[in-house]
Amino acid sequence: MSNLIKSSSVVSVEQLKQLQRLRQRQYQAVDPVEAPAIAEPVPDEETIQLRDQILNDAQQFAEERLREAAETSERMLTEARQQIEVWWLDKRSEDESAAESARQTGYELGYSEGADRSERDLREQWENKLAEASTVLKAAYEMREQIIQEAEPFLVELSCAVAEKIIGQQLTLVPEIAIDLIRKSLTRRREQGVITLCVAPGQLAFVQAAREELHMAIDSQAELQILPDSSVKDNGCVIRSAFGSIDARIDTQLTEIKRELLHLAHHSGEERGHSDGGE
Repeated sequence: MSNLIKSSSVVSVEQLKQLQRLRQRQYQAVDPVEAPAIAEPVPDEETIQLRDQILNDAQQFAEERLREAAETSERMLTEARQQIEVWWLDKRSEDESAAESARQTGYELGYSEGADRSERDLREQWENKLAEASTVLKAAYEMREQIIQEAEPFLVELSCAVAEKIIGQQLTLVPEIAIDLIRKSLTRRREQGVITLCVAPGQLAFVQAAREELHMAIDSQAELQILPDSSVKDNGCVIRSAFGSIDARIDTQLTEIKRELLHLAHHSGEERGHSDGGE
């Protein structure tokens, strides 16, 4: 473009007119008689230089325009590539955001469904554990009652055996206790007539020595007889009169106590069974 402007400033309109006048003089200088019918004008050196300069400037201008067009195309191509890259990055970012949103939505949905499923599973497990615990507890209560029912007779037997042994040892250590037991038994016979006191043969002399004390426990009009009886095995006694007899033997009293305890244990077990069944 600069070369074209430069050429235009060199080849002015006046120069072009001058170039035309030169060509006319050349035509006039040729003798019309000697010249051929069609004569080719012969340009001079100045015209040739001017022509070559114009052609050269035109070529340079064309090359400059081509170079500028190439640069413009390259720049537009670079800008287009940059725009495409930016668009691609934005699109990929949008796709990643959409994918992340989808994953997050899927995660939240999956988490919610998983939480609900876990809650249902835990509730079911809890209910199963409660049912199992209730069954175990019921079985434990039944086993406890069975153990108690089975153990109560044994405990009663054991308790009575221990009590009998303790009473026997106590009576051996403190014989006066036997006299007190006999006296309390005689007190129940406030009647007249003959009252027979049957004691163990081994205790006859000991009881005879306490006759006066024992006589004070009966009616003053009654007669007290003290006799040995082989059926009495301990420090107890059997009291007989016209109105009946009183078995005050210690083993008999323990047997009666044992019977009452077993009856109470059996009755208590039945009440517990009815109570558990009602629940």
